[in-house]
Amino acid sequence: MSARTVVHRYLSHFRGDEGTPRIDPMTLESLLLSRDSDLVRVIRPTLEKLSIDVELCQEARAAADILVSEKFDAVIVDCDDLTGGLEVLQGLRSTPSNKNSVTFAILNGKKTTTQDAFGMGANFVLQKPISNLNASRCFHAALNFMLKERRRYFRQPLKMPVSVFLGEKELKATSTNVSEGGIALAMRDAMPKGATPRLKFVIPDINLSIDVETEVAWADLKGRAGFRFHGLAESTQKLLEKWLDERMEKEFPGAKDRVASAPENLQ
Repeated sequence: MSARTVVHRYLSHFRGDEGTPRIDPMTLESLLLSRDSDLVRVIRPTLEKLSIDVELCQEARAAADILVSEKFDAVIVDCDDLTGGLEVLQGLRSTPSNKNSVTFAILNGKKTTTQDAFGMGANFVLQKPISNLNASRCFHAALNFMLKERRRYFRQPLKMPVSVFLGEKELKATSTNVSEGGIALAMRDAMPKGATPRLKFVIPDINLSIDVETEVAWADLKGRAGFRFHGLAESTQKLLEKWLDERMEKEFPGAKDRVASAPENLQ
């Protein structure tokens, strides 16, 4: 059985160029791993009231596959009442896409202790049976952290010309999105993995000229590639982040203040 046969999307979302969910206005993304219908009936509406999409997965192996390739703002794991759930929690911090996602451990009070769950990387712990009030309080408390993490990997769709300098060659490319730490490009030829080209481009909205050393973070055979910035000038970085903050604020009104109020660490 494939992962997709055991996954039900309550609300649709579209995938971006990097295998991560494309950011939809006013929507965060969560993965709920559980077969407990009573739990789902409490958790799902609580999350949806906070404009958090819910993807439900009922098998640990399928969840592990999904977490490798998709990015979620929150991951909720039924640790004690689902075979393999605890292993998913333990392995979550080693997945490149979700190592920083806000993580919730659901315990039944008989197997895993709260201390154990925190030790495995959980940021929040809920004990069954979970009431609507407890769920609401927990997810409201976590929302600032979800927004903070979304801010960190926020990618603004943007189409603009980019010059790629690789050795003595200058290649032409078109951007698909940009973040505070990198940019995704569409190119005519595939970019070698591990390459360290220099990129030059101008963000048209604010006429911000960027000339930066990069490394290839990912690449496919169709000429699409993601580049990680290195050594971007501090003044340029601040202007880029300010522009991204403004773009994100349009999609998540109030996000800037909520992110600023969130502590640096969850634990």
